Amino acid sequence: MEKVKTDIRKLSLEDIKEYCQEKGQAAFRAKQIYEWLWKKSALAFSQMTNLSKTLREDLEQDFVINGIQEDKVQKSSDGTIKTRFKLHDGHLIEAVLIPVPRDDRYTVCVSSQVGCSLTCSFCATGKMKRIRNLDAAEIYDQFVLVNQQCQEHFGKNLTNIVYMGMGEPLLAYRPVMESIHFLTSPEGLDMSPKRITVSTAGIAKMIKKLADDQSKVNLALSLHAADDEKRDSIMPINEQNNLAVLKESLMYFYENTRGRITFEYIAFQGFNDSVDDAKKLADFCKYLPVRVNIIEYNPVEGVEFEKSSEDNIDRFAQYLRQEDIMVTVRKSRGKDIDAACGQLANKG
Repeated sequence: MEKVKTDIRKLSLEDIKEYCQEKGQAAFRAKQIYEWLWKKSALAFSQMTNLSKTLREDLEQDFVINGIQEDKVQKSSDGTIKTRFKLHDGHLIEAVLIPVPRDDRYTVCVSSQVGCSLTCSFCATGKMKRIRNLDAAEIYDQFVLVNQQCQEHFGKNLTNIVYMGMGEPLLAYRPVMESIHFLTSPEGLDMSPKRITVSTAGIAKMIKKLADDQSKVNLALSLHAADDEKRDSIMPINEQNNLAVLKESLMYFYENTRGRITFEYIAFQGFNDSVDDAKKLADFCKYLPVRVNIIEYNPVEGVEFEKSSEDNIDRFAQYLRQEDIMVTVRKSRGKDIDAACGQLANKG
């Protein structure tokens, strides 16, 4: 029976140093290998051209690099590009490139899990079971491959990354934080953590852990209702992490990190888009300097929610602005493709 090879990207630099020592290689070779993996994003040992042929052959024999592969790409008329990726074990995930050329802003939305365990009633991913967490390299690869798309289509590098694709990032905490390390560290891609946003449906104890770990990333809370009864009905996670508990964890995060906090608020017609809902949201915002993103809903097949009317959204946003709350209204992107989270990965 053939031995299952270890993915070399699961090894630390120290592990690779030990391996090089065993093979009679100079210690600096380990740093070269590590640089190929995390700075140059190599997905094949043959690309590591400054290594000897013997060392490359040894690496090929002893390890694999389980890179993700492009499986299906959908391009929207508004420039949005959604990609379904196949993992080494056959599972499917997705990432979305959202270009805003007028602001010179090119954002990738990455997945952190195969499926999701949270069953939010408005979300296509919520209809899938959580199969497993992605590892750090699989998250890193999404950034690298979508950055290549960005260069190809727009002649630009990605400027921002949001952990807001399939899955709940704070329930895949370790690989998410490892991937952020490889994206931001000098031995990786050296990206500013201020260009990274981690989005959560609201796992209070993990928001506090993010603060305790002195993370420099931005935090986004998928709020969608500032009313426990309504939030319970669409997001079961609220039953264990209600608004009072979340408020405490957000204040803890801000006090310890001074990181930027955004509330994501999808507007659903006749559910959470009234002026009364806006008043409740304004009250919830008063404890912290937050920004509110009001998001136009991307309908999902088999889900009864409909997007809110422009008039309702305008009234809602106007009320918040009167209360001196920073508000952005985000139009739905990729309406002509499977742009809602989880839609493409759910398809055959």
